[in-house]
Amino acid sequence: MKPVIGVTCFCRDTVYGNWHRHAAILPSAYISMIERAGGAPLIIPPAGDMTQILDLIDGLVVSGGPDLCPSSYGEEPGTMTVEFYPDQDETEMGLIREAISRDMPFLGVCRGMQILSVMHGGRLHQHLDTTPGHEDHGGYDGVETEHGVSVTEGSLLARLMGTSIKANSTHHQGVADAGDLEVTGTADHDGLIEAVERPDRKFCLGVQWHPERAGHDVLYSGLVEAARG
Repeated sequence: MKPVIGVTCFCRDTVYGNWHRHAAILPSAYISMIERAGGAPLIIPPAGDMTQILDLIDGLVVSGGPDLCPSSYGEEPGTMTVEFYPDQDETEMGLIREAISRDMPFLGVCRGMQILSVMHGGRLHQHLDTTPGHEDHGGYDGVETEHGVSVTEGSLLARLMGTSIKANSTHHQGVADAGDLEVTGTADHDGLIEAVERPDRKFCLGVQWHPERAGHDVLYSGLVEAARG
């Protein structure tokens, strides 16, 4: 049987034809990547405590999305931190915490890596364009850029992708401090944290970029393979 891979989504106002509805949505690239990797995707909405769903899945992806509520890392919202959803944060933190306790294979993408870092005592840069040293990090707000990432030799990420990666950039926030996590990838041009891991778990990886939009199938393949047990 295919490993079942849970992937988080978010709820927003959207449009279907002539209908305007509040809907649970997720970019289909996540679904395609999981399917191509040999997994069966299961979408998990932000509906309170969803940890019981972990009994039905073999691996977890926390997808990209809005900003994390700054109160989770002890800060007030900056002027550019305007879209955050504490209820979604609570659902996803609960899923991550329980998945890690079970040693369930986990991949955090963009926001997913940021949440993982904050949960391990880290904090975020709230807006890279106004953060000294990271003003020209990359694109966001509909703009996508590309940059190199240097990866720590011997890390999980290096075993999957090697020690030099080309990654996309579509975010305005970034990880300032990864807390207790091991930093295993940094941007070549400004040193921003791009990948974090828990080496004490069989597969616990967070990446700041969007591998589902960069053709980095191998990250999802690695997750699915780990989920096979």
